[in-house]
Amino acid sequence: MEAVLLVTHLIVTLALIGLILLQRSEGGGLGIGGGSGGMGALAGAHTTANIMTRTTAILATIFFVTSLSLAYLAKVHTSADSVIDKVAVEAPVIPIDDVLGVEPVVPIVE
Repeated sequence: MEAVLLVTHLIVTLALIGLILLQRSEGGGLGIGGGSGGMGALAGAHTTANIMTRTTAILATIFFVTSLSLAYLAKVHTSADSVIDKVAVEAPVIPIDDVLGVEPVVPIVE
């Protein structure tokens, strides 16, 4: 499930990037054509801009849904245990007398 969602997220991301790069900054759509609309007799500049804007909105919605789904799946599959809890290393206990070389002023209760 995660792999399918991740691949879908990647494809939507690449399509969204490509679609945004194709659009004109003025909102004309298909900026590669140089003002002729880019689609020739198939569709005018205004129709192409509407299609690209609508497709961008749909892809952005899918992007957000897949992002939230992947975040939810990542949270569900993580454990509450810390990495530090998994490491079982015990530090040696050194008496304070050996460290300081003198008797402590305050008595240590063991």
